[in-house]
Amino acid sequence: MKRQDDFKKRSEHLKNLTDEQIDNRFWSLAEKIVQPMLDLGYCNTTPAIERSILLRMGFSSIEIKPIVEGVMKKGLMGKGCGNVVWRLSQKKGISIRAAGLALCEEKYWDDVDDLFEKKGR
Repeated sequence: MKRQDDFKKRSEHLKNLTDEQIDNRFWSLAEKIVQPMLDLGYCNTTPAIERSILLRMGFSSIEIKPIVEGVMKKGLMGKGCGNVVWRLSQKKGISIRAAGLALCEEKYWDDVDDLFEKKGR
């Protein structure tokens, strides 16, 4: 089976464009294609992603588990576990590490509720 060559027909609308205009069109179309993926990345997260972030913040995999589970129980996954730990450290005036370890020890979870405004409050 031979492929029908219809390039000339499909590229007709581009023939009067300059190289710069073609380049701009390409990047504009590329942004349209990528934008939905970026939106998903900004608006969604998973426990695996949050664990990875906490690892990069210096917590061990054993320390991470109760933090992620606690954030999920509080319904704050969309805010990000690292963000929860960071905001708690700011509120309490302690280091990020101390805030995360306190959460591992079941401390300060009541304070976490006050860190983010909840809908309907």
